[in-house]
Amino acid sequence: MRRVILFDGMCNFCSGSVQFILKHEKDEDFQLASLQSDVAKRLLAEFVITKLPDSLVYIEGKTIYVESDAALNIARHLHFPWVLGYSLRFFPKLFRDGVYRFIAKNRYKWFGKRKACFVPTPEIRKRFL
Repeated sequence: MRRVILFDGMCNFCSGSVQFILKHEKDEDFQLASLQSDVAKRLLAEFVITKLPDSLVYIEGKTIYVESDAALNIARHLHFPWVLGYSLRFFPKLFRDGVYRFIAKNRYKWFGKRKACFVPTPEIRKRFL
C-alpha cells in the first residue's frame, strides 16, 4: 500500500518531524515529497485538492488525510511508544484540528523557516518521490 507524507519543506518543524517519523517508523515504507514539489501538486490533484495545504498531508492508498488526521494516522505506523499517539483520535476532531491549526499557524515563528526546501541525506533521499 502506498504511504506518502507531503510536508512543508521550508518549515524547520515539519522537516524535523519527517526525520523523527523516519527514525521511528515500523516499516520503511513511507515515501516523501515536499508540498512545494510538482509531485505533491500532482498527487493532490488526484484527490481534487486545489488549495495547497500549508503543513502536512498523509496519503494512504486511496485515502487522503489532512491536519490532525494526517498526524494521527502517521502515528499508527510508528514504534512504541509513539504509536500511542494514534489514541488521540478519540478526542473530538474539532478540538484536535484546533490545536493542530494553532501549532501550524505559529510553526515558522517558533521553529523558523528555511530559505530553501529541506535537503535530505542520501539515506533519506531514496524515499523521496
